Amino acid sequence: MADATHILAIDQGTTSTRAIVFDAQGRPVATERREFAQHYPAQGWVEQDAEDIWRDVLSTARAALSQAGVAVRAIGIANQRETVAVWERATGKLIHRAIVWQDRRTADVCARLREEGAEALVRDRTGLLLDPYFSATKFAWILDHVEGSRDRAARGELLFGTIDCFLLWRLTGGRVHATDATNAARTLLFDIHRGVWDEDLLRLFGIPAALLPEVRDSACIFGETEPELFGAALPIGGMAGDQQAALVGQGCFRPGMVKSTYGTGCFALLNTGERALQSQHRMLTTIGYRLGGRTTYALEGAIFTAGAAIKWLRDGLGVITHASQTNDMATRVPDHHGVYMVPGFVGLGAPHWDPEARGLICGLTLDATAAHIARAALESVAYQTHDLIEAMTSDGGGAPMAVRVDGGMAANDWFCQFLADMLETVVERPAYLETTALGAAVLAGLGSGLYPNLDAAAATGGALRRFEPRHDRERRTRLLAGWRDALRRALTHPKAG
Repeated sequence: MADATHILAIDQGTTSTRAIVFDAQGRPVATERREFAQHYPAQGWVEQDAEDIWRDVLSTARAALSQAGVAVRAIGIANQRETVAVWERATGKLIHRAIVWQDRRTADVCARLREEGAEALVRDRTGLLLDPYFSATKFAWILDHVEGSRDRAARGELLFGTIDCFLLWRLTGGRVHATDATNAARTLLFDIHRGVWDEDLLRLFGIPAALLPEVRDSACIFGETEPELFGAALPIGGMAGDQQAALVGQGCFRPGMVKSTYGTGCFALLNTGERALQSQHRMLTTIGYRLGGRTTYALEGAIFTAGAAIKWLRDGLGVITHASQTNDMATRVPDHHGVYMVPGFVGLGAPHWDPEARGLICGLTLDATAAHIARAALESVAYQTHDLIEAMTSDGGGAPMAVRVDGGMAANDWFCQFLADMLETVVERPAYLETTALGAAVLAGLGSGLYPNLDAAAATGGALRRFEPRHDRERRTRLLAGWRDALRRALTHPKAG
């Protein structure tokens, strides 16, 4: 429907699937959401039934289209990134549940490969670390544990893909087996510099090349849906992994622009343009997006605990009943009262990378209150973001022009202002916080010709609210010094000084 100006975005996440119809200005006109089951067959194992995902994609998309009542030009897909599925080429039948990005069952394989010295090769080619988080060892596990699958793979009877790839295959009736460069870049199998599946990495992980999808730009016509699915054949015009889709949805198209998503944890991506910077602080070098055959790279850092700290205040301590209360609690007290929280509930992520670190609250006195603890939780996320941005800057990414925030915590005005103060950088918050879905829509708009270029695409999403830093250097220095002292107490191998 070349004259239509609405886009259907499918945001397939870890615990739920959303379908949102956007107009050409990036405004949502219809939304549908479904949660689906997670499976935990053993300690550290996380699986999903990809048939559940497929069912929910169809039901949410149909419901959103029905609500919108408009013609749709194209479909965009954003997805949980490293989760893998394997299915039969002839029938589309899955041979095993999808193994989720959170799954740790292949930790021993990764440890063995590191001991054998393989991480340097992986790092140089993919920009990633040897970790079960990524796709390759999950895929190899399925081939090694589903009877006969190695032989079937050698005969070309099976197909492998991340969730975007699986959905594309199903939506097109099995006609298209493809993925985009951002998802390929999370598999440990893709050379992000040459833009190809890497033969040395395929041998390292024991993956037959015949199973892999074609890798395309993030915005292009991947194929058309089967007409009976939605009443017409709709083109799929864009695909990207969720964090990269948020980078696009935030309009971070120039080097030096940063988006930081605050959900359970925090993912920050810094656009580094055509330079693939290799971090000295164990940040990830990844593909931000690929358009017109040209790759834009990003540095990525992950904070393990962001919104989860607020959830702990609610569910663990019972000091709040809703996350929004933290904004009022933080403003109720004149300062932090010397109270610091280090939210190392599941260890600390970048740039500290200490999985054995544990959470602590320090500086408590008898006149400390629940409001001080709530404020300390919010402040801890800003301090962690400061450490992340500082590491990216020292890696050669340059000081950010601004940090664009999204996710649940970004709705908190007090947090956004404190973040701007600690970063000494403008913090920008979009009018619409579901930027992952918006990014998928923008890519589909680019791929289908709705937007002629990135400048036109960047105009979507509405006005930004700006939080200007208050340049009180003495206060900032004092607060950060207190944070570093608290951090040393939490780290299992603190640095001297």
